[in-house]
Amino acid sequence: MTFFANLLQITLELAPWLLLGSAVAGGLHVGLPEGFVARHFRGRGSVLLAVLLGVPLPLCSCGVIPAALGLKRDGASDGATIGFLISTPQTGVDSFLVSAAFLGWPFALFKVGSAALMGMVGGLLADWGTSGTPAPPPAPTCVAPVRRGWRDGLHHAVELLRSIWAWLVLGVFVSAAITTWVPAYALSSLAAGGTWAALLLALVVSVPLYVCATASVPIAAALVGAGLPAGAALVFLMAGPATNVATLGAVGRGLGRRALGIYLGTIVVGSLGLAYLFGQWIPLAGSHAGPHDHGAGVFSYAAAVVLVALLLAFAAADGVQWWAKLRAPGPAALVVSVEGMSCQGCVRKLERTLREEPGISAVTVHLERPRAEVIGAITVERLHALVREAGFRPVA
Repeated sequence: MTFFANLLQITLELAPWLLLGSAVAGGLHVGLPEGFVARHFRGRGSVLLAVLLGVPLPLCSCGVIPAALGLKRDGASDGATIGFLISTPQTGVDSFLVSAAFLGWPFALFKVGSAALMGMVGGLLADWGTSGTPAPPPAPTCVAPVRRGWRDGLHHAVELLRSIWAWLVLGVFVSAAITTWVPAYALSSLAAGGTWAALLLALVVSVPLYVCATASVPIAAALVGAGLPAGAALVFLMAGPATNVATLGAVGRGLGRRALGIYLGTIVVGSLGLAYLFGQWIPLAGSHAGPHDHGAGVFSYAAAVVLVALLLAFAAADGVQWWAKLRAPGPAALVVSVEGMSCQGCVRKLERTLREEPGISAVTVHLERPRAEVIGAITVERLHALVREAGFRPVA
């Protein structure tokens, strides 16, 4: 029963801040002019602007790869692209608020400042160390009808949660398991063995893995509660979201080996150095290093009910889609490459357009190496037409 009590308490602490952060993200989506980001990531000051706009954006590693490489194809400099790639996945309005709730405001503010600083340093080094030649402009990206109503902001907020729902569930369960079965200060031997040992261990674990900046905060908080140094948790939450095998491969292919070296070196050196400074200067006293019973109010319970309902709806929808694909009859999938998708919202939009077409029995849209796969009675020409109707460009 202790496990379920911890599971409930973590959900109560997570839900209000996660929903608030998602609402703010929806407001940013509606408030920024269409195409504003892509038009301003070039020229003098582009690295600073890329970092300033990237820090609040709620994009994890899966979404930031195509978004950043799309900016590069639109003519953004190498520096702006690298700055965006480093700073964006580490934080975001949702991640910031959840970090503050679980690990305290000093931790959350330091993490935001660290993401911005690392993005600036990496971007400036990339502009200095590479040719920085802008790529030729391609066809328009993610072209959608003008959407500026509150419904569009709400839709974007919900789609944001949908894109990370599985990681959220995993993060909450892992956090509850650590809190329940790892004794308090069981990991304190890492700190006793030296701060750098704990920081390096966190770096080795986090670099190759996909870690969502928001969903992994409860895990980091539980590890701190079990005795892991706060700096190691900071490394986990900085290096993890900014790196994984897919991201490293995409940076190498899209920007070259030199840019990849600058990108990875900035994250490794920056996360270790900044985490060490944090541990020396800012103690984690008074933070929520794990779930605690604070007498959650009505709002926390209401937010938890809404969040759980959304997660169940997302799981059911994905389960139905998986079952349809599993039972789809005979013909092989028809595949078309797609240009212009930059986020999970784009993926959902194209999926909805394709599912509405009579004769299509199963749809899968991939953001990495952007493409759509459909099964059903449909011609290639019609599939290309549907992709264009959704606001993207099919590639033969």
